[in-house]
Amino acid sequence: MTEVPTLGTAREQAGTARTRMPAPRTVERIAPRAAGPEGPGGPGGDDRANTAIITRTRTRTKRPSLYRVLLLNDDYTPMEFVVLVVERFFNKSHEDAYQIMMHVHHNGVGECGVFTYEVAETKVTQVMDFARKHQHPLQCVMEKK
Repeated sequence: MTEVPTLGTAREQAGTARTRMPAPRTVERIAPRAAGPEGPGGPGGDDRANTAIITRTRTRTKRPSLYRVLLLNDDYTPMEFVVLVVERFFNKSHEDAYQIMMHVHHNGVGECGVFTYEVAETKVTQVMDFARKHQHPLQCVMEKK
């Protein structure tokens, strides 16, 4: 007669003990290997085809570079035109546009806003085209912040 090994104590077998369940984990399964002449697990019959791999991959997106859009002073563009440009293309109030225009007038250069590359490039092109259309030599440039 063979002895059957018991699992746990008599108390656990009776169902009076608490059982703890392991915490669930995120598991990614690997597709099983194709069965070869030695069997599904390769030589030796070791079946490792259903091995689990726990992976955690975090991708972080990089913040886009920012560019300052600057207006440059000249002796020919009227102050009212500069205020109009700042209001129209940079969505500033009349008071903010006036302050920017005065800063450009006194310091030679003034920042109208900070944008991503594509937006800054579009604003510079719009301002330059508008100034040329109205025959003013106003210069608008962008620089990396």
